[in-house]
Amino acid sequence: MTQLPDYPLLAQQAQALIADETDLIANLANISALLNMNLADINWVGFYVLKQDQLVLGPFQGKVACVRIDLDKGVCGKAFSTNSIQRIADVHAFPGHIACDAASQSEIVLPINVNGRTVAVLDIDSPQRDRFSVEDEKGLAHLVATIANQLGFPA
Repeated sequence: MTQLPDYPLLAQQAQALIADETDLIANLANISALLNMNLADINWVGFYVLKQDQLVLGPFQGKVACVRIDLDKGVCGKAFSTNSIQRIADVHAFPGHIACDAASQSEIVLPINVNGRTVAVLDIDSPQRDRFSVEDEKGLAHLVATIANQLGFPA
């Protein structure tokens, strides 16, 4: 079982990282690095941002990734289009999963909402099956909700 990080502390650190910065790319880059440094047993963490009716790759940590994802495709598309967290224990059992890295076994994707609209998703993959727990989901959801309005998305 993977040891849980201190999610309230991570949320505070994330807030501190972006408190005085308004550049979206810089903020997403620092948040992906923070999560990569603090989450065990992951092989990819990053953001996909809504651009012209597609999710487009944003800052991330990990191997080369898929650049564009249709809003109705894969785990990221489902999280975005349903505005709901997708915690997938076995990505190979998920209909329509997009395999950017064959080593990934489980995934969690969290929609990011600003001013009542979904603008991006946070995507985290693991080479371990069933890596993400309910506690991870709650902790990451709190972190995303805490920083969403500070990230620098256009109004």
